[in-house]
Amino acid sequence: MSTSGRKLFGTDGIRAVAGETPLDPGTIYATGLALGHSMSAKKDRPRVILGRDTRESGPWIAATIAAGLSEAGAEVESAGTVPTPAVAFLTRKHGFDAGVVISASHNPWRDNGIKLFGSDGFKLPDAVELQIEKEIFERVGTVAVPDHATLQPVKGNSAYKLDYIDFLLKAVLYLKLDGMKIVADCANGAAAAIAPSLFRPLGGEVTLLNISPDGRNINDGCGAMHPEWVAKQVKERGADLGLTFDGDADRCMLADSQGKVINGDAILLIAARDMKERGLLTDDVVVATTMSNMGLEAALKRSGITMLRAPVGDRYVLEMMQKENAALGGEQSGHVLFPHLATTGDGLLTALVALDLIVRSGKNIDELTADLKVYPQVIVNVRVREKKPLESIPSIAEKIRAAEEELRDTGRVVIRYSGTEPLARVMIEAESEEAMRRNADAIADAIRAELGA
Repeated sequence: MSTSGRKLFGTDGIRAVAGETPLDPGTIYATGLALGHSMSAKKDRPRVILGRDTRESGPWIAATIAAGLSEAGAEVESAGTVPTPAVAFLTRKHGFDAGVVISASHNPWRDNGIKLFGSDGFKLPDAVELQIEKEIFERVGTVAVPDHATLQPVKGNSAYKLDYIDFLLKAVLYLKLDGMKIVADCANGAAAAIAPSLFRPLGGEVTLLNISPDGRNINDGCGAMHPEWVAKQVKERGADLGLTFDGDADRCMLADSQGKVINGDAILLIAARDMKERGLLTDDVVVATTMSNMGLEAALKRSGITMLRAPVGDRYVLEMMQKENAALGGEQSGHVLFPHLATTGDGLLTALVALDLIVRSGKNIDELTADLKVYPQVIVNVRVREKKPLESIPSIAEKIRAAEEELRDTGRVVIRYSGTEPLARVMIEAESEEAMRRNADAIADAIRAELGA
């Protein structure tokens, strides 16, 4: 799915190396101005709440965008270091006109980003982002940008964190972890600011790891992009379950007692079956993405559940969920959407829902996912210098066609550009591991030869 002509906003906001275009002070300040003006056209003194992850660039970016918002007539408050979904929740609960998150999610510490939420707690629609973009381009280079070193930090209000923790605990009101041994990897990110207070009242033995952010260790060899790390910790420590979050804690992966990674597909499966059993799965439909494994589709089908595929990106999963009135959706990467509980993917909420399900069922995660036969799948990321339409380049199109022809009845071919990084992602799924790897390498080599950075 395209981003509807937007140049700054990808599938998940603006994202770049902090300090470099389009995340330079001028563009950030203009973003604050443009967002402020888009709200003040409808309301005097609109209110905005900010939140950020633990990157060292977060404070100056927050101060710069807040200066732009204030100049445009908005009142700005801060929740401090909180997960992305906390800002979505707080925006709606406290009647803010917009929420702004300073985060680059799972990216390395040098990157950062800006994500925007509307007053309803949902990401802004494409049309609104396009309108904001237009003003940003008009203002960049034409307005005086304050030196962020002279700006006052945006004052945080710790009560907002407590509100968010209270919301999470109320979502699983009767959950007790007594007798369970759990390891949680907070990725030195936003989850580190919430997890200690969140898990303390639940009981059990919960060991929190990577909860000492220093501005540069976010996602560094840990977190949801490296789920094997917590899986190893679970096995070594003799724990029952592992939880791992990404930098802004909007996604979650699990690990079983044997050190096996449990990804978003498996979480969708157990959640779908549980919700169906409790009469919560509207029309017995689940929305996944083009990257979800064929094995998930087959397992859901055996339970009488239909799986629909949306383009990759939680905004597109949500769009299809709203269109189909689906009560559950998500991505293999660990973004899971429970619209009856929250407006956006929330890693901490996903972890609690999964724990609640495990405790209620009296089964471990292995038993709950025993019939999920995962087809061999490989994803090859190719760094590219530009994002030309792949079908317009004959040598690449030919390799894609050959793979699709060979795997027509026994696999899938999904080639797409990342919405947040300069990468082409080659995903091949097949019954035969040899055919999977051969075709993935052939397509990746063709992309590298034509477009490689």
